Amino acid sequence: MKFTKEIKAGLIALVSIVLLVIGINFLKGYSLFGGDNTYYSYFSNSGQLMVSSDVTLNGVIIGKVLDIQNIPKNPENRRVKIKFSISESDITLPKGTVVELGSLDLLKKGLIVNYPISAKKGYFKSGDEIPGKMAADMFSQVKQYADPISQKLQSLILHIDGMVNSLSGVFDKNGSNDISQSIHELKSTIKNIGDLAQEIKSFVAEEKVQFAKIMDHVESITSNIKKSNEAVNQIIGNSKKITDDLVSADFKGTILEAQTTLKKLNFALEDINQGKGTLGKLVKDDKLYTELVETNNELQELVDDLQANPQRYIHISALGRKNKGVELTNKQELKLKRILDSIPD
Repeated sequence: MKFTKEIKAGLIALVSIVLLVIGINFLKGYSLFGGDNTYYSYFSNSGQLMVSSDVTLNGVIIGKVLDIQNIPKNPENRRVKIKFSISESDITLPKGTVVELGSLDLLKKGLIVNYPISAKKGYFKSGDEIPGKMAADMFSQVKQYADPISQKLQSLILHIDGMVNSLSGVFDKNGSNDISQSIHELKSTIKNIGDLAQEIKSFVAEEKVQFAKIMDHVESITSNIKKSNEAVNQIIGNSKKITDDLVSADFKGTILEAQTTLKKLNFALEDINQGKGTLGKLVKDDKLYTELVETNNELQELVDDLQANPQRYIHISALGRKNKGVELTNKQELKLKRILDSIPD
C-alpha cells in the first residue's frame, strides 16, 4: 500500500505535534510516561519560583514544580498554591513532612522536602496537601547576621568618638596644666611617703630597746611562774579532792530524805487544814478557841481570888479554934469545878 504525499505529511505533522506535547510536558516536569504522584502546598509568596523548578530531597532531584497559582483572597500565609510532582516511584512522603521553598544554590530556587524524624503516622496520598514554609534566602541570612554586627560597629564608633572628644578636652591648655599639677602632687606624695618610712625606721630603732626590756620582764615572769609550779599543782590537787568529795557525797539520799520530810510536812499541813487533830481543831474551830480564852480568863480570876481570899479555900485551925472561912455560893462552886475539870491530869 502506497501512501500519498498528503498522508505522509499528515502523519509527520501528527507525530511532530505528539512529540511537541510530550516535550512541553517534560519541560513542565511531567514524566514521559506519566504515573507521577502529585501534591500541593500553600505559601505566603512564590519567592520568584518558576514552573519546572526542581523538587529535591537530601540534595537529590525527585520531582518538578507543575503549577503556581496566585490566590489573593486566601489568608496571608496561603496566597500562593504550588503543585509539584514526585517522579521517583519508590519515594513516599510520610505525614509530618514539610516542604520548604528556598534557594538551592546562589541562582536557582526550588522546593526542598524535609522528612520528619519518625514516620509512625502514616503517609500522604497523591493529591494531598503538604504543609509548606518559606526558607530565608541567602541575602536575608546575610542581613540577619550583618545587622547585629552593624549595630555593634555603630555603637563602637560612638564610643570611640566620645573617647577622642574626652582626650581632646584633656590635652588642651588647661588639661595640660592639670596634668602637670597632678604629676607635681604625685611627686610630693611620694616624697612624703619616703619621709614617713624614714620616721618609721627611726621609731623602730628606738623602740627596739624598749622591746628588749619588755622581753626581759616577760622572761622574769615566766621564771616566777615556773618556781610557783609546785604550789599551783598543790592547789589543783586540793581542788580535785574537793571535786571528788562532792562527787562521792550522797546527794541523792539527802534529796530523798528532804523530799520525804516535805511530804510529811505537807500531810500534816493538809490535816491541819482539814481540821484534824488538836492543832487542826484549834485552827478551824472558833468555838474551841473562844472556850480556851474564857477558861484562861476564869482561871486568872480564880488565881486572883485565891490570892485575895485564901481562907475560902484553905481551913486553918489555931489553938483548937477552927476558921471555916467564907462559904462559896453554888455558882462559885460550879465555876471552880468546871475549871478544875478542864485542867489535864
